[in-house]
Amino acid sequence: MIRSAVVPVAGFGTRLLPATKSQPKEMLTVARKPIVQYVAEELVANGIQQILFVTSRNKTSIENHFDGDPELIRQLTAANRTELLEELRFADLQAQFFYTRQRVQRGLGDAIQCAESFSGEQPFVVALGDSIVGLHARSRAVSRMIEIFEARHASCVIAVEEVPLSETQHYGIVKVNGEEDGCHRVLNLVEKPRPEVAPSNLAIAGRYVFSPLIFDLIRRVKPDKKGEIQLTDAIQMMCEEGRRVLAVRLPKEDKRYDIGNFPSYFETFVEFALADPVYGAEFRKTVERLLSEQKS
Repeated sequence: MIRSAVVPVAGFGTRLLPATKSQPKEMLTVARKPIVQYVAEELVANGIQQILFVTSRNKTSIENHFDGDPELIRQLTAANRTELLEELRFADLQAQFFYTRQRVQRGLGDAIQCAESFSGEQPFVVALGDSIVGLHARSRAVSRMIEIFEARHASCVIAVEEVPLSETQHYGIVKVNGEEDGCHRVLNLVEKPRPEVAPSNLAIAGRYVFSPLIFDLIRRVKPDKKGEIQLTDAIQMMCEEGRRVLAVRLPKEDKRYDIGNFPSYFETFVEFALADPVYGAEFRKTVERLLSEQKS
């Protein structure tokens, strides 16, 4: 059973400036939690026990967030703030956290390469640190991907989601052959194709399962025009060499929230806040009031 995961969090977050000038985009809050906490909780709920964060300069707040804070616990205990103590239980997640640096941002493929010594010769999960799968990260998609990876002796399993054909230029798109129980054989991948040439409307959804073979393939990838090593190029090599690369559709209830720009961040924040079990009802009233005031 696969128990380790890699979470790349080294990117600059330029599309979210100035909010990300002095804090990682993965630490931006969605409702009451930072994005990266949802990702970690999702992985732990899917049986992951070891998580490696691939970080970079100015990302130490991610490490601090998952560290224990005995002084804060003592203060809250002395003040009898049991409700806040409950909110800090994420620090007791049944997982070990590890950190390594991508010293130069050379693309997602290079970030994954930084995890080679961590994963060794074992397969592993990759979860992008700026995307949440499932409202409040309740998705069990990763568990299903692991099951399919092991049962079908795959080299790679990719989570995909349907997107409007008019929006394919914003995503990595897979060309697939056949379908069995929501699982497809991947023939090739196309990075951000125009709608008229897109091979499908199935977009890569930020969750992967890889065999260790991926590291050898990443080493063979040539940098693109920006000098970056693209993970999709390594997966494409797998397809061309006849390796078993599978795509698993996310079910409708496992919506992916890709927090890569302000419109998607605003939408995600509002949707999660409306669903908050404590504050959601009151927040809904506030939103309705504000909308009503704008109309009048």
